[in-house]
Amino acid sequence: MARSRQIRVLPGFGLSLGFTVAYLGLIVLIPLASVFLKSATLDWGAFWATVTAPRVLASYRLTFGVSFLAALVNGVFGFLVAWVLARYSFPGRRLVDALVDLPFALPTAVAGIALTAIYAPNGWIGRLLEPLGIRVAFTPLGVGVALVFIGLPFVVRTVQPVLEDLDAEIEEAAASLGADRWQTVTRVVLPTLAPSLVTGMAMAFARAVGEYGSVVFISGNMPMKTEITPLLIVTKLEQFDYAGATAIAVVMLAVSFALLLLVNVLQSWSSRR
Repeated sequence: MARSRQIRVLPGFGLSLGFTVAYLGLIVLIPLASVFLKSATLDWGAFWATVTAPRVLASYRLTFGVSFLAALVNGVFGFLVAWVLARYSFPGRRLVDALVDLPFALPTAVAGIALTAIYAPNGWIGRLLEPLGIRVAFTPLGVGVALVFIGLPFVVRTVQPVLEDLDAEIEEAAASLGADRWQTVTRVVLPTLAPSLVTGMAMAFARAVGEYGSVVFISGNMPMKTEITPLLIVTKLEQFDYAGATAIAVVMLAVSFALLLLVNVLQSWSSRR
């Protein structure tokens, strides 16, 4: 008996795989390979001296540290926003849902200028915080505000569909069995949402690490204090130090890839539990 063949709309596996590999190679692998090749023009001593300079190390601490904190903040508040949008109907819900995507559509430079104008000492919010001794613009806190702003949609848009597919009757069943609200959230809802929540936080972190436009205005760009690593790379490019710029980029790429790999491993492990 002849084996039935499954009819597929797209071309065969060989042709599809070849196109996929060629496209990814052209768009992703070749540019990344050029970064490694350019940084390889430095010997090991020069490479190490470039990527471990005090100014560069300070930018690493600010970029990765604040990006991680911003991802945690977005994980908490992004979950709350997704919960409200998925579980409640209220006037203006569509408007709120559209506002979540605003950081996607807004040019990053415009976002940076707007945040700086709002949180500057003479801005709408900055003038209220200044008497309390809280400065946002031109401080690491301002960098965090900008990274939270651009990272929130990633968490909301990965968690919201899962929440909408999660039947509310499961929560009602948990409540009928005697679970309080905290137990329902921690033992019923969060285990189901954990993979998507971790994915959203990882995407927000990756986006924050490479962010430039919205941060460069509000940070103040003070070396050793509020200078982010992407700005340092641009500075070296403007000085025609291409090898030094690509060396720093290689370190950022390696650290980001290692962190994202760790997140994916943890996500895969949690989904099998």
